[in-house]
Amino acid sequence: MRVILDAERMEGRDETFLYLREQFQFPEYFGNSLDALYDCLTELRDTTVVIENEARAGAWYKKVRGVISDACRENIYLKVEK
Repeated sequence: MRVILDAERMEGRDETFLYLREQFQFPEYFGNSLDALYDCLTELRDTTVVIENEARAGAWYKKVRGVISDACRENIYLKVEK
């Protein structure tokens, strides 16, 4: 699976988690927290994340990017492509 994320869309907390849920097609039980994001990311298989518009990133992007990086270290099946 290839997931394209627009960093510019990660401005506010609620909007960011809704956007991530849609982009990753997370299940309904996704908990809208950084911990839940990490848990779901570490369960993914054969997934490449492409991040666009980092230069115009929203306020929540840095938090999300940190969680994605941590999950990549834990999950060998999750990659970030630049």
